[in-house]
Amino acid sequence: MSENRFTLPNVITVVRIIVAPAVAYMALAPDMSTRVWAFVLFVAAALSDVYDGYLARRYDLITDMGKLLDPLADKLLMAAAFVPFYIISHRGVEGDLIPWLGPMPIWVLVVIFGREVFITIFRSYAAARGVIIPAGKSGKQKALLQALFMGGLLLWYPVRMAAEANAWDGPFWTFWEQFHTGWIGVTLVLALILTVYSMLDYLWSYRSLVGLRS
Repeated sequence: MSENRFTLPNVITVVRIIVAPAVAYMALAPDMSTRVWAFVLFVAAALSDVYDGYLARRYDLITDMGKLLDPLADKLLMAAAFVPFYIISHRGVEGDLIPWLGPMPIWVLVVIFGREVFITIFRSYAAARGVIIPAGKSGKQKALLQALFMGGLLLWYPVRMAAEANAWDGPFWTFWEQFHTGWIGVTLVLALILTVYSMLDYLWSYRSLVGLRS
């Protein structure tokens, strides 16, 4: 009997795939309100990832289609944030620079997307041999840190615009600015570390597929 592909978790995942381009479009918008909505939509999409995973496990709705679509949705949502970040931070506007980093270096994109391309090829290679590789623990931790960074920076841009427009000042704003920019810096560093680690972890966990032995 073939599996039912149109389960609620899979439908939620498909919606997340559809939403990704909207996040990218809104993130690149010049006005503050649209950028706020980019953050809101991103958070909703990220939370839906947690919810559809819970539904799949709770009601035994895990499918091979879901195992393949879920990582794809995560990658598209990631691209919907990182590509705009790169474009925005290279516009030459001081307020668009990424805290602690300035313009996003190309090597950051190489690490982030290079890992995803490699794992996608590896998953396809495994699937051709009858092995479906789901998201592992290290991959989920990587995704969480990336999401915390992406959400933080998506929120930072409209918050910074509001601060400039309203001439925010005082101890509360100083505290918030330091906290928020620190959040962005720390989560990016941890996300990059886990990006590399998770790739190595997948390779080691499925080393039999490439002829490696423990």
